[in-house]
Amino acid sequence: MARSVNNYSSGEVKERVKAGSILLDVRTSGERKVQSIPSSIHIPLHEISARLSELEKFRNREIICYCASGNRSVSAALRLKKAGFNVANLTGGISNWNFSSR
Repeated sequence: MARSVNNYSSGEVKERVKAGSILLDVRTSGERKVQSIPSSIHIPLHEISARLSELEKFRNREIICYCASGNRSVSAALRLKKAGFNVANLTGGISNWNFSSR
C-alpha cells in the first residue's frame, strides 16, 4: 500500500519543503501538542475527508503527510491522492525526523 505514494526521508522532505511542498501532520491534537515539525499544518486523519476544502489552496503543490510512525500518514496520503492531490509520505513519521538540522 505504501508504494502507491512517494515515500521520502526526512532529508528529502526538508529539501522538498524548501522547494514549496506542504507538510501535513495527521496525528491527534494530543500528539501534536507534545511535538510537531515547524511549519506543518494539522488535520487529524479522522478529519481528512471532512476537511478537504481546507487543502484546496494547496492543490497545485505537493502535500507530504506525516504521523508518528508512517502508517496513518500513508492512509491520509492515499485518501488525498484519490481526491486528486499530489501527495507523498514521510518515511517513518516524526520519529525519523531529524530536528537538529534545519
